[in-house]
Amino acid sequence: MQQQVTQEQVQLYERDGVVVLRNVLPRELIEELAIGVRANMDAPSKWANEYAPSGSGGRFFDDYVNWQTIPAFRSAALSGVLPGLAAGLLGVAQPRFFHEHVLVKEPGTVTPTPWHHDDPYYGVDGVDNVSLWVPLDPVPELIALRCIRGSHRWGKRYIPRKFVNQEAYITNAQGFEHLPAPELLENDPKISIFPAEVGDVVAFHFRTLHSAPGTERHGGGRRVVSFRYVGDDARWAQRPWTTSPPFPANGLTPGDELDEARFPFTN
Repeated sequence: MQQQVTQEQVQLYERDGVVVLRNVLPRELIEELAIGVRANMDAPSKWANEYAPSGSGGRFFDDYVNWQTIPAFRSAALSGVLPGLAAGLLGVAQPRFFHEHVLVKEPGTVTPTPWHHDDPYYGVDGVDNVSLWVPLDPVPELIALRCIRGSHRWGKRYIPRKFVNQEAYITNAQGFEHLPAPELLENDPKISIFPAEVGDVVAFHFRTLHSAPGTERHGGGRRVVSFRYVGDDARWAQRPWTTSPPFPANGLTPGDELDEARFPFTN
């Protein structure tokens, strides 16, 4: 698979845990993904969530692992530009596709994406990974993804928090600690904001701490599909909480390679 990123972008990704790839996606792909998102919202899976409290204004919808039923997600995930970007950033010939994730904030949504990193939510261990965050609408600075540069190298893993109320999943767990208070994270000097245009991709590591505001001060909505890929060191893991996505083990045991049809190699 041809590398579609520069060496400088790879170095930025390895150092900061996040890099923006500008104008790398064709309009046709964006249009196909938009059709896929509409189909997903019209017929959500059993794993879909609504995060905006009733009466709060707007809508914060998410769903995942629909690539096997939505053709646009499948083709984007497994062939073409996106797996090429993942291959280049991870330095592998064929990354393995982990899952896709639809995140939609409709106009007037007051609910933010709280500070978190994705790694503890997932039932997979490994440090070679990337999320390719694909906006289907312009994302100005006011509502853009915010990341703490270098946080993927802190050597810390945080107990997940529920998006709906920001409560910790559990009180304690070996190898995990509680997330620092939001006000401490908000004042971290290494926060960078990543506005993006349609056609851009924000690539970030599973352990990079990130957040995003709601849309209530923007006037528009924000549709995103995030495609997650893992490298050769990815291994099945068991968490002391229900993972997100809540993949059943299906015979996998901790330490196993993800060598099954749910996690295919890309073309």
